[in-house]
Amino acid sequence: MTDLLYSEEEEALRAAVRDLLTDHCGPAGVIARMESDEPHDLALWKSLAEGMGLAGLLVPEERGGQGATHREAAVVLEELGRAVAPVPYLTSAVVATEALLACAGEEAAGLLADLASGRRIGALAVGLHTAPGGAFRAVRVEGGRLHGETAGIADAAVADVLLVPAEDGGLYAVGADAVTVTPRVSLDLTRPVATIVLEGAPGRRLGDAEPAVRRALRAGAGLLASEQLGLAERSLTETVNYLKERRQFNRPVGGFQALKHRLAQLWLQTVNLRAAARSAADALARGEDADVAVAVAQAYAAPVAVHAAEEALQLHGGIGMTWEHPAHLRLKRAKADSLAYGTAGAHREELAALVDLQAP
Repeated sequence: MTDLLYSEEEEALRAAVRDLLTDHCGPAGVIARMESDEPHDLALWKSLAEGMGLAGLLVPEERGGQGATHREAAVVLEELGRAVAPVPYLTSAVVATEALLACAGEEAAGLLADLASGRRIGALAVGLHTAPGGAFRAVRVEGGRLHGETAGIADAAVADVLLVPAEDGGLYAVGADAVTVTPRVSLDLTRPVATIVLEGAPGRRLGDAEPAVRRALRAGAGLLASEQLGLAERSLTETVNYLKERRQFNRPVGGFQALKHRLAQLWLQTVNLRAAARSAADALARGEDADVAVAVAQAYAAPVAVHAAEEALQLHGGIGMTWEHPAHLRLKRAKADSLAYGTAGAHREELAALVDLQAP
Protein backbone atom coordinates (compact mmCIF):
# COMPACT_ATOMS: atom_id res chain seq x y z
CA MET A 1 0.00 0.00 0.00
CA THR A 2 1.31 3.43 -0.94
CA ASP A 3 2.32 5.67 1.97
CA LEU A 4 1.43 9.28 1.18
CA LEU A 5 2.60 10.65 4.53
CA TYR A 6 5.67 12.86 4.53
CA SER A 7 8.92 11.10 5.42
CA GLU A 8 11.43 12.52 7.90
CA GLU A 9 13.67 13.53 4.98
CA GLU A 10 10.80 15.35 3.29
CA GLU A 11 9.94 17.22 6.48
CA ALA A 12 13.59 18.20 6.90
CA LEU A 13 13.62 19.47 3.33
CA ARG A 14 10.44 21.45 3.99
CA ALA A 15 11.96 23.06 7.09
CA ALA A 16 15.10 24.08 5.21
CA VAL A 17 13.18 25.60 2.30
CA ARG A 18 10.72 27.38 4.60
CA ASP A 19 13.55 28.89 6.64
CA LEU A 20 15.18 30.24 3.48
CA LEU A 21 11.93 31.67 2.17
CA THR A 22 11.05 33.21 5.54
CA ASP A 23 14.36 35.06 5.54
CA HIS A 24 14.51 36.07 1.87
CA CYS A 25 10.99 35.99 0.43
CA GLY A 26 8.69 38.04 2.62
CA PRO A 27 5.40 39.38 1.22
CA ALA A 28 6.59 43.00 1.23
CA GLY A 29 9.63 42.06 -0.83
CA VAL A 30 7.55 40.11 -3.34
CA ILE A 31 5.12 43.03 -3.75
CA ALA A 32 8.00 45.47 -4.21
CA ARG A 33 9.55 43.20 -6.84
CA MET A 34 6.24 43.05 -8.73
CA GLU A 35 6.40 46.83 -9.06
CA SER A 36 9.92 46.72 -10.52
CA ASP A 37 11.25 45.80 -13.95
CA GLU A 38 12.68 42.53 -12.59
CA PRO A 39 9.85 40.45 -11.09
CA HIS A 40 12.02 37.33 -10.73
CA ASP A 41 14.19 36.98 -7.65
CA LEU A 42 17.35 35.53 -9.18
CA ALA A 43 19.29 35.80 -5.92
CA LEU A 44 16.72 33.56 -4.24
CA TRP A 45 16.81 31.24 -7.25
CA LYS A 46 20.59 30.95 -6.92
CA SER A 47 20.23 30.03 -3.25
CA LEU A 48 17.65 27.37 -4.07
CA ALA A 49 19.36 25.98 -7.16
CA GLU A 50 23.06 26.27 -6.43
CA GLY A 51 23.14 26.63 -2.66
CA MET A 52 20.63 23.87 -1.83
CA GLY A 53 20.83 21.84 -5.06
CA LEU A 54 17.06 21.83 -5.51
CA ALA A 55 17.10 22.44 -9.27
CA GLY A 56 18.40 18.91 -9.79
CA LEU A 57 16.01 16.95 -7.58
CA LEU A 58 14.42 15.13 -10.52
CA VAL A 59 17.73 14.41 -12.27
CA PRO A 60 19.52 11.08 -11.55
CA GLU A 61 22.90 11.37 -9.87
CA GLU A 62 24.69 9.84 -12.85
CA ARG A 63 23.31 12.67 -15.00
CA GLY A 64 24.43 15.44 -12.67
CA GLY A 65 21.45 15.76 -10.34
CA GLN A 66 20.38 14.89 -6.81
CA GLY A 67 18.62 11.64 -7.67
CA ALA A 68 15.49 12.44 -5.67
CA THR A 69 11.89 11.98 -6.80
CA HIS A 70 8.74 13.96 -7.53
CA ARG A 71 7.76 13.61 -3.88
CA GLU A 72 10.66 15.80 -2.78
CA ALA A 73 10.04 18.26 -5.61
CA ALA A 74 6.41 18.45 -4.50
CA VAL A 75 7.47 19.47 -0.98
CA VAL A 76 9.61 22.27 -2.44
CA LEU A 77 6.68 23.46 -4.55
CA GLU A 78 4.36 23.46 -1.54
CA GLU A 79 6.70 25.90 0.16
CA LEU A 80 7.23 28.00 -2.96
CA GLY A 81 3.46 28.20 -3.41
CA ARG A 82 3.03 29.12 0.24
CA ALA A 83 5.39 32.07 -0.22
CA VAL A 84 4.29 32.86 -3.81
CA ALA A 85 8.01 32.89 -4.57
CA PRO A 86 8.94 34.59 -7.87
CA VAL A 87 11.40 31.93 -9.03
CA PRO A 88 11.33 29.69 -12.15
CA TYR A 89 11.35 26.41 -10.23
CA LEU A 90 8.26 24.83 -11.80
CA THR A 91 9.17 25.90 -15.31
CA SER A 92 12.89 25.06 -15.23
CA ALA A 93 13.51 22.45 -12.52
CA VAL A 94 10.34 20.48 -13.34
CA VAL A 95 8.91 21.11 -16.82
CA ALA A 96 12.07 21.85 -18.83
CA THR A 97 14.00 19.20 -16.87
CA GLU A 98 11.37 16.53 -17.54
CA ALA A 99 11.45 17.36 -21.25
CA LEU A 100 15.22 16.86 -21.29
CA LEU A 101 14.94 13.60 -19.35
CA ALA A 102 12.91 12.26 -22.27
CA CYS A 103 15.75 13.03 -24.70
CA ALA A 104 18.92 11.02 -25.30
CA GLY A 105 22.27 12.18 -26.61
CA GLU A 106 25.14 14.38 -25.47
CA GLU A 107 23.39 17.68 -26.25
CA ALA A 108 20.48 16.86 -23.96
CA ALA A 109 22.78 15.42 -21.28
CA GLY A 110 24.94 18.52 -21.14
CA LEU A 111 21.97 20.86 -20.99
CA LEU A 112 20.31 18.71 -18.33
CA ALA A 113 23.41 18.91 -16.15
CA ASP A 114 23.44 22.70 -16.55
CA LEU A 115 19.81 22.99 -15.47
CA ALA A 116 20.35 20.59 -12.56
CA SER A 117 23.26 22.62 -11.24
CA GLY A 118 21.42 25.92 -11.59
CA ARG A 119 24.02 27.31 -13.99
CA ARG A 120 21.31 27.85 -16.59
CA ILE A 121 17.53 28.32 -16.55
CA GLY A 122 15.39 26.49 -19.07
CA ALA A 123 11.86 27.01 -20.35
CA LEU A 124 9.71 24.80 -22.53
CA ALA A 125 8.34 26.92 -25.39
CA VAL A 126 4.79 25.64 -24.98
CA GLY A 127 1.99 27.87 -23.69
CA LEU A 128 1.44 27.70 -19.95
CA HIS A 129 -2.25 26.99 -20.59
CA THR A 130 -1.53 23.75 -22.48
CA ALA A 131 -2.85 20.56 -20.87
CA PRO A 132 -0.75 17.36 -20.96
CA GLY A 133 -2.92 15.91 -23.71
CA GLY A 134 -3.56 19.16 -25.53
CA ALA A 135 -2.30 20.40 -28.87
CA PHE A 136 0.73 22.70 -28.84
CA ARG A 137 2.22 25.07 -31.39
CA ALA A 138 5.29 24.00 -33.34
CA VAL A 139 7.61 26.25 -35.34
CA ARG A 140 8.92 25.82 -38.90
CA VAL A 141 12.37 24.46 -39.73
CA GLU A 142 13.97 25.89 -42.86
CA GLY A 143 17.58 25.26 -43.71
CA GLY A 144 18.38 24.25 -40.16
CA ARG A 145 16.91 27.48 -38.77
CA LEU A 146 13.73 27.93 -36.75
CA HIS A 147 10.97 30.33 -37.71
CA GLY A 148 7.70 31.01 -35.90
CA GLU A 149 6.02 32.36 -32.81
CA THR A 150 4.78 30.86 -29.57
CA ALA A 151 2.75 32.66 -26.91
CA GLY A 152 2.09 32.32 -23.19
CA ILE A 153 5.55 31.03 -22.29
CA ALA A 154 6.04 31.26 -18.53
CA ASP A 155 9.34 32.61 -17.17
CA ALA A 156 10.75 33.09 -20.67
CA ALA A 157 12.16 36.45 -19.58
CA VAL A 158 14.80 34.80 -17.37
CA ALA A 159 15.42 31.64 -19.40
CA ASP A 160 18.90 31.07 -20.79
CA VAL A 161 17.73 28.32 -23.13
CA LEU A 162 14.36 27.55 -24.70
CA LEU A 163 13.19 24.07 -25.64
CA VAL A 164 11.22 24.58 -28.83
CA PRO A 165 9.00 21.97 -30.55
CA ALA A 166 9.26 22.06 -34.34
CA GLU A 167 7.05 20.88 -37.20
CA ASP A 168 9.58 18.20 -38.18
CA GLY A 169 8.80 16.44 -34.88
CA GLY A 170 11.97 17.47 -33.12
CA LEU A 171 12.61 19.33 -29.88
CA TYR A 172 15.28 22.00 -30.33
CA ALA A 173 17.43 23.89 -27.84
CA VAL A 174 17.59 27.58 -28.71
CA GLY A 175 19.62 30.21 -26.88
CA ALA A 176 17.53 33.00 -25.42
CA ASP A 177 19.76 35.57 -27.12
CA ALA A 178 18.68 34.21 -30.54
CA VAL A 179 14.97 34.95 -30.08
CA THR A 180 12.79 37.96 -29.38
CA VAL A 181 11.02 37.75 -26.03
CA THR A 182 8.09 40.14 -25.61
CA PRO A 183 6.53 40.28 -22.12
CA ARG A 184 2.75 40.13 -21.95
CA VAL A 185 0.41 41.40 -19.28
CA SER A 186 -0.08 38.66 -16.72
CA LEU A 187 -2.53 38.49 -13.82
CA ASP A 188 0.14 36.79 -11.73
CA LEU A 189 3.12 39.13 -11.91
CA THR A 190 5.26 36.66 -9.97
CA ARG A 191 5.14 34.21 -12.89
CA PRO A 192 5.09 36.45 -15.98
CA VAL A 193 4.43 35.10 -19.46
CA ALA A 194 5.85 36.22 -22.79
CA THR A 195 5.59 35.73 -26.53
CA ILE A 196 8.63 34.28 -28.28
CA VAL A 197 9.42 35.08 -31.91
CA LEU A 198 12.02 33.07 -33.82
CA GLU A 199 13.35 34.55 -37.04
CA GLY A 200 15.97 32.17 -38.36
CA ALA A 201 17.14 31.17 -34.89
CA PRO A 202 19.77 28.42 -34.79
CA GLY A 203 18.75 25.35 -32.81
CA ARG A 204 20.23 22.04 -31.72
CA ARG A 205 17.95 19.02 -32.02
CA LEU A 206 17.66 17.17 -28.72
CA GLY A 207 15.10 14.46 -29.47
CA ASP A 208 11.47 13.89 -30.37
CA ALA A 209 9.12 16.66 -29.29
CA GLU A 210 5.89 14.72 -28.78
CA PRO A 211 6.95 12.36 -25.94
CA ALA A 212 9.16 15.03 -24.35
CA VAL A 213 6.39 17.65 -24.25
CA ARG A 214 3.79 15.16 -22.99
CA ARG A 215 6.07 13.99 -20.20
CA ALA A 216 6.97 17.56 -19.23
CA LEU A 217 3.39 18.82 -19.15
CA ARG A 218 2.18 15.83 -17.16
CA ALA A 219 4.84 16.40 -14.50
CA GLY A 220 4.10 20.12 -14.53
CA ALA A 221 0.38 19.55 -14.02
CA GLY A 222 0.91 16.93 -11.33
CA LEU A 223 3.35 18.99 -9.26
CA LEU A 224 1.41 22.21 -9.80
CA ALA A 225 -1.18 20.67 -7.46
CA SER A 226 1.42 20.81 -4.68
CA GLU A 227 1.99 24.50 -5.33
CA GLN A 228 -1.78 25.02 -5.16
CA LEU A 229 -1.82 23.07 -1.90
CA GLY A 230 0.76 25.44 -0.43
CA LEU A 231 -1.32 28.41 -1.54
CA ALA A 232 -4.49 27.01 0.01
CA GLU A 233 -2.86 26.04 3.30
CA ARG A 234 -1.21 29.45 3.73
CA SER A 235 -4.47 31.24 2.88
CA LEU A 236 -6.36 29.18 5.46
CA THR A 237 -3.72 29.56 8.18
CA GLU A 238 -3.42 33.32 7.75
CA THR A 239 -7.19 33.73 7.77
CA VAL A 240 -7.68 31.68 10.94
CA ASN A 241 -4.95 33.63 12.71
CA TYR A 242 -6.47 36.95 11.66
CA LEU A 243 -10.00 36.01 12.76
CA LYS A 244 -8.68 35.02 16.18
CA GLU A 245 -7.31 38.54 16.64
CA ARG A 246 -9.91 40.74 14.98
CA ARG A 247 -12.78 41.66 17.31
CA GLN A 248 -16.35 42.83 16.76
CA PHE A 249 -19.02 43.33 19.41
CA ASN A 250 -16.30 42.74 22.00
CA ARG A 251 -15.55 39.18 20.84
CA PRO A 252 -13.19 37.56 18.32
CA VAL A 253 -14.68 37.46 14.83
CA GLY A 254 -13.59 33.86 14.54
CA GLY A 255 -16.09 32.93 17.23
CA PHE A 256 -19.10 33.59 15.00
CA GLN A 257 -20.74 30.34 13.96
CA ALA A 258 -21.16 31.27 10.29
CA LEU A 259 -17.45 31.94 9.90
CA LYS A 260 -16.57 28.73 11.74
CA HIS A 261 -18.59 26.80 9.17
CA ARG A 262 -16.83 28.50 6.25
CA LEU A 263 -13.42 27.79 7.72
CA ALA A 264 -14.30 24.18 8.53
CA GLN A 265 -15.43 23.59 4.97
CA LEU A 266 -12.25 25.13 3.63
CA TRP A 267 -10.16 22.99 5.96
CA LEU A 268 -11.83 19.82 4.68
CA GLN A 269 -11.24 20.87 1.07
CA THR A 270 -7.59 21.60 1.81
CA VAL A 271 -7.06 18.23 3.48
CA ASN A 272 -8.58 16.50 0.45
CA LEU A 273 -6.35 18.56 -1.82
CA ARG A 274 -3.31 17.42 0.14
CA ALA A 275 -4.28 13.80 -0.46
CA ALA A 276 -4.79 14.39 -4.18
CA ALA A 277 -1.54 16.33 -4.58
CA ARG A 278 0.48 13.75 -2.65
CA SER A 279 -1.06 10.96 -4.71
CA ALA A 280 -0.07 12.69 -7.96
CA ALA A 281 3.50 13.28 -6.76
CA ASP A 282 3.82 9.68 -5.57
CA ALA A 283 2.39 8.29 -8.83
CA LEU A 284 4.84 10.40 -10.86
CA ALA A 285 7.69 9.15 -8.65
CA ARG A 286 6.67 5.50 -9.09
CA GLY A 287 5.68 5.82 -12.74
CA GLU A 288 2.43 3.97 -12.11
CA ASP A 289 -1.09 5.28 -12.86
CA ALA A 290 0.38 8.77 -13.18
CA ASP A 291 -2.07 9.93 -15.85
CA VAL A 292 -5.07 9.17 -13.65
CA ALA A 293 -3.51 10.58 -10.47
CA VAL A 294 -2.49 13.83 -12.21
CA ALA A 295 -5.94 14.28 -13.75
CA VAL A 296 -7.63 13.71 -10.39
CA ALA A 297 -5.32 16.18 -8.63
CA GLN A 298 -5.78 18.93 -11.21
CA ALA A 299 -9.53 18.39 -11.47
CA TYR A 300 -9.72 19.14 -7.74
CA ALA A 301 -6.83 21.51 -7.03
CA ALA A 302 -7.73 24.68 -8.91
CA PRO A 303 -11.22 25.26 -7.42
CA VAL A 304 -9.92 24.67 -3.89
CA ALA A 305 -6.90 26.98 -4.22
CA VAL A 306 -9.00 29.75 -5.75
CA HIS A 307 -11.72 29.33 -3.11
CA ALA A 308 -9.16 29.47 -0.29
CA ALA A 309 -7.59 32.63 -1.69
CA GLU A 310 -10.98 34.27 -2.21
CA GLU A 311 -12.11 33.41 1.32
CA ALA A 312 -8.86 34.81 2.71
CA LEU A 313 -9.33 38.10 0.91
CA GLN A 314 -12.97 38.44 1.95
CA LEU A 315 -12.53 37.40 5.57
CA HIS A 316 -9.65 39.81 6.05
CA GLY A 317 -12.18 42.56 5.44
CA GLY A 318 -11.02 45.97 4.24
CA ILE A 319 -7.34 45.31 4.87
CA GLY A 320 -7.47 42.28 2.59
CA MET A 321 -8.40 44.53 -0.32
CA THR A 322 -5.26 46.65 -0.04
CA TRP A 323 -2.18 46.34 -2.25
CA GLU A 324 0.06 46.19 0.82
CA HIS A 325 -1.59 43.02 2.14
CA PRO A 326 -0.34 39.74 0.60
CA ALA A 327 -3.83 38.26 0.09
CA HIS A 328 -3.87 39.46 -3.51
CA LEU A 329 -0.58 37.67 -4.24
CA ARG A 330 -2.11 34.32 -3.40
CA LEU A 331 -5.38 35.08 -5.20
CA LYS A 332 -3.62 36.07 -8.41
CA ARG A 333 -1.34 33.04 -8.31
CA ALA A 334 -4.31 30.75 -7.61
CA LYS A 335 -6.30 32.25 -10.48
CA ALA A 336 -3.37 31.92 -12.88
CA ASP A 337 -2.66 28.37 -11.71
CA SER A 338 -6.29 27.44 -12.40
CA LEU A 339 -5.52 27.89 -16.12
CA ALA A 340 -1.99 26.47 -16.10
CA TYR A 341 -1.39 23.07 -17.69
CA GLY A 342 -5.09 22.65 -18.40
CA THR A 343 -8.23 23.78 -16.61
CA ALA A 344 -10.06 21.64 -14.07
CA GLY A 345 -12.72 20.96 -16.71
CA ALA A 346 -10.13 19.75 -19.21
CA HIS A 347 -8.68 17.39 -16.64
CA ARG A 348 -12.14 16.05 -15.76
CA GLU A 349 -12.69 15.26 -19.43
CA GLU A 350 -9.30 13.57 -19.58
CA LEU A 351 -10.08 11.58 -16.44
CA ALA A 352 -13.42 10.42 -17.85
CA ALA A 353 -11.65 9.04 -20.90
CA LEU A 354 -8.92 7.39 -18.85
CA VAL A 355 -11.38 5.49 -16.62
CA ASP A 356 -13.91 4.90 -19.42
CA LEU A 357 -16.63 6.96 -17.78
CA GLN A 358 -18.13 8.82 -20.69
CA ALA A 359 -21.01 11.27 -20.47
CA PRO A 360 -24.43 9.92 -21.58
